[in-house]
Amino acid sequence: MKRSSLPPGRAQLQRVLAASGDVIQVSDVADVLGASRVEAAKRLARWREQGWLSRVGRGAYVPASLVTLGAERVLDDAWVLVPALFSPAYIGGRTAAEHWDLTEQIFKDIVVITGQAIRVRQQQRHGFDFTLKHLKSEKIFGTKPVWRHQSKVLVSDVHRTIIDMLDDPAIGGGIQQVADCLNAYFRRPDRGDAKLIEYADRLGNGAVFKRLGFLAERQDGGAALVEQCHARLTAGNAKLDPALECTRLISRWRLLVPSSWITGGLNVDRQARTP
Repeated sequence: MKRSSLPPGRAQLQRVLAASGDVIQVSDVADVLGASRVEAAKRLARWREQGWLSRVGRGAYVPASLVTLGAERVLDDAWVLVPALFSPAYIGGRTAAEHWDLTEQIFKDIVVITGQAIRVRQQQRHGFDFTLKHLKSEKIFGTKPVWRHQSKVLVSDVHRTIIDMLDDPAIGGGIQQVADCLNAYFRRPDRGDAKLIEYADRLGNGAVFKRLGFLAERQDGGAALVEQCHARLTAGNAKLDPALECTRLISRWRLLVPSSWITGGLNVDRQARTP
């Protein structure tokens, strides 16, 4: 057998790289080298100090250089960081909308819905921008696994993507962008009104039904969905988009909207009281 000419530490790292996924974690080193977790963590820290690895999160590393490591892969996909850094989590919002061809808009950041507590919503890891939204772990449902390189990453399915953006228009890029995505959704062969209602029921935010019903009224073929949303109307007024000045009340939907969204034939109070 030909003996490796690499120094022992570098040879061990190449073994770890060959056996691990896109992101190297303490458990990968422990499993490959038969080391304890403490020793594995120390080796990762040492490899980082030597310039072989870059740290992207607590206990999570990626190769720092293709040339020096002789590796055949480079971290060029932000999605692969999500399971290691934010689990339990999934790709959602405008990022998922782009994935499912609901929009032609291209966004720089990656929207991640995570069960972890969040102190900072906007984070940069390994040169990638992430926008984070916290959600209780039991509310994480309606996802699909996709493979990116060697990593399995969860992304909201097309129905959950719509519901998440109605729940929080900010992660959809604003309500106009959300409305455009809903318009694209209505034209899809896999459109599923029953699935939208099911997901909205499980999420439990009454504002979702108000926004969905209001927007569905503006769509051809939305009558049945409008009826189901109206049957679930909750008390109190919600804003079409909390980020906008919403001064007009659509009483039928108990929904405050910007004046620019008013069209003829709607039951509108002249001026809403300050909520």
